[in-house]
Amino acid sequence: MRYISADYIVPISSEIINNGVVQIDDAGIIIKSGTKSEFPSVDIEHFSGIVLPGFINTHCHLELSHMKGLCKTGTTLIPFITDVVKHRDFEEEIILAKIKEEDENMYAAGIQAVGDISNKVDTAQTKSESPIHYYTFVEMFDFMQDSLTAGTIENYRAVFRDQSEGGLNRKSFVPHAPYSVSEALFEFINKANSSNATISIHNQETPAEQSLFETGESDFHDFVKGFGFSLDHLKPIGKGSIYYALKNMQAKQKNIFVHNTLTSEVDIKAAYEWSENCYWATCPNANLYIENKLPNYQKFINQKAKMTIGTDSIMSNWQLSVWEEVKTIKKYQSYVPLMSLLQWATLNGADSLGYHKQLGSIEVGKQPGLVNIDLDWKGEETDISNSKPFRVA
Repeated sequence: MRYISADYIVPISSEIINNGVVQIDDAGIIIKSGTKSEFPSVDIEHFSGIVLPGFINTHCHLELSHMKGLCKTGTTLIPFITDVVKHRDFEEEIILAKIKEEDENMYAAGIQAVGDISNKVDTAQTKSESPIHYYTFVEMFDFMQDSLTAGTIENYRAVFRDQSEGGLNRKSFVPHAPYSVSEALFEFINKANSSNATISIHNQETPAEQSLFETGESDFHDFVKGFGFSLDHLKPIGKGSIYYALKNMQAKQKNIFVHNTLTSEVDIKAAYEWSENCYWATCPNANLYIENKLPNYQKFINQKAKMTIGTDSIMSNWQLSVWEEVKTIKKYQSYVPLMSLLQWATLNGADSLGYHKQLGSIEVGKQPGLVNIDLDWKGEETDISNSKPFRVA
């Protein structure tokens, strides 16, 4: 049994506790929380600053961990994707070692669960052994080519079969992005997943994606031609890419839209009219790395959108740390309330992945992990710029 104390306990789902204590058993399950006066005559471990639940990283590409530093910043999305394809092939020993290293780095940075994109099975062993809980998104794409759909399905059935599951580890088939998935492949994904699955899709990252669906004119035509295919058959719909996704996805499932750099308030409203099960994963450091642009978070706040936080891959980031993503948002759009960001980074993420009964908040019976951040807590006026997370349980 451990008794972990801090200047402030931040449960997320309830009021902050000044000079609080969290009692956990040997497995890290929350037994009780309260003030120090409620825990007389016990051996208390005290930490300066705040203690909060472990972070939830709702968007990662762990299998790209061997590509750190290989892509230049600010190139925009299409050149970045081209580099991803160019650099994927490394010696298996290097790939597996880097996957394990970044998994360990995430855990040390206080991350308790990850929504991870997988196109291969390289991450399966690490996930099966990691203390982090993984929701694996087996990501499918066929470049909108009907001739590729059957082969794509066959290939990714094998990836799905061999990816890790058990315990809190879960998996589902997911579409890569509106510009890369045909209606036939969407149909397979919808039928293959259970009604309680979580689905992840890259959304509205770059102007070329928007223009492909709005007018039909887009750099994606040349991108696809580079692989020997054509998008000439695609008819523009006069609206942004998210509307193609909404037409082809299942409203009953939990759907995480990722990046959303160009998503408008009208788009957010339309998504919630389609389904209340919409979540919006923001990856600010990756957005800056690739496009030098951030979403306008006020639009999401105005619509009371359910926001979550992701890191994307180490190929498109400087580190895999949810707390560093929080700091970036605070640096560039400081009007976003700190308590909102803490909820995005924890409970909202847990809810989006279906882990809300076990993770995301300090509540009796949960096993959320505990993270200490040594800072001078002043509520919304707290300066987080030089702070770092430290896992305590």
